[in-house]
Amino acid sequence: MHPGPSRQLCGKRTLTPMQPSDLTLLFVVFVTASLLTKLWLDTRQARFVAQHRTAVPDAFRDEVTLLSHQRAADYTLDKLRFGLLNTAISTAVLLGWTLLGGLDWLNHVVRDAVFPRWGGLAYQLALLGAFTAIGAIIEWPMDAWNTFRIEQRHGFNRMTWGMWIGDQFKQVFIGLLIGTPIAALILWLMGAAGQAWWLWAWGAWVAFSLLLMVIFPIFIAPLFNKFEPLQDDHLAKRVTDLMARCGFKAKGFFVMDGSRRSAHANAYFTGLGSSKRVVFFDTLLSKLSHGEVEAVLAHELGHFKHKHVLKRMIMMFVMSLLGFALLGWLSRQLGFYQGLGVSPNLGREPNDALAILLFMLALPSFMFFVSPIFSYFSRRDEYQADAYACQQASGKDLAMALIKLYKDNSSTLTPDPMYVRFYYSHPPASERLAAMAAS
Repeated sequence: MHPGPSRQLCGKRTLTPMQPSDLTLLFVVFVTASLLTKLWLDTRQARFVAQHRTAVPDAFRDEVTLLSHQRAADYTLDKLRFGLLNTAISTAVLLGWTLLGGLDWLNHVVRDAVFPRWGGLAYQLALLGAFTAIGAIIEWPMDAWNTFRIEQRHGFNRMTWGMWIGDQFKQVFIGLLIGTPIAALILWLMGAAGQAWWLWAWGAWVAFSLLLMVIFPIFIAPLFNKFEPLQDDHLAKRVTDLMARCGFKAKGFFVMDGSRRSAHANAYFTGLGSSKRVVFFDTLLSKLSHGEVEAVLAHELGHFKHKHVLKRMIMMFVMSLLGFALLGWLSRQLGFYQGLGVSPNLGREPNDALAILLFMLALPSFMFFVSPIFSYFSRRDEYQADAYACQQASGKDLAMALIKLYKDNSSTLTPDPMYVRFYYSHPPASERLAAMAAS
């Protein structure tokens, strides 16, 4: 079926012909290829971990017991089985929204209920909100299963049902509070800024992202966790001296009550500019010595020293610019909608929210095969940060801290090499420690 002549779309922008069957075929090919690749990688990882379950790798025999190694293997296998189920459900939901007509149905329902009375912007925001709400309802059972079955079974979950439900509602509230204004601005720009709307929308998105980095540690994170100043004076002096030695400043050092939700341990930098702060999980401080905490912090400082954070921000903004430009072109193609199972609005109603949703649904399948490139650069950055930490702190302490974290988080020490190359943002433990020993 060939599309008809161009039709008027929301003022000056028009829908132009594009063969929907070509996009449908391309979409099906990429969805199928990504699904099969994910299944192949997951089964490789499961088989490799199971084959090496009975023996601790030589490099870890002095620090990791066979029981801990087997627990990590069992945890990894459970997560992989759950991942296979999640992948299958996610693919079914994706096809349900697109080629099976789910988004088309939702669009008609929301448009007929909202547009005649409230107008185009309200209709589009309602469509985005309805889609997001349905998506959350679909994801909640999977998240609950992961939390209260898998994490609970392996001793990591410390959340109650009340806390979990509270978190879900907080996320919805914050999403509405923060997401609605930026969504409204972008939708308004799509309708009012002409053919170059995507450039203005990209600028708004960049400003919003930077603002979010500033306000997140101050206003959003405290809604989920308590943050208290680091009370250990000896450790505080040690990390302060490290920061001064490395030429860095932060708003302060804080301890987060991560143990309320999980036994997993971590530390991170958050914020931007004057709001930047160092956050330690209380679980991390309970497991590592002062020297090991200093080495972990030195690793994080290594990312800043090598400008990894800045480079990732720039890369994110460049990728988003390309994404907005592509969306700007696709939103004017009739076949873009029809090829993904949606009948676009051809009257006075705008299609901008539809275009955004279809783009968000389709893009991950096309980007999936690019992800190994980003994983490679991320692993390279980790090696550089490790080398910097060994210069500024004790390499022995960093190695011991990493071993403790791998053990306490039940991270497998024997991942499949192909799985690593495709997914891992951090090098596997054996390669990471070998690189540190050689530096």
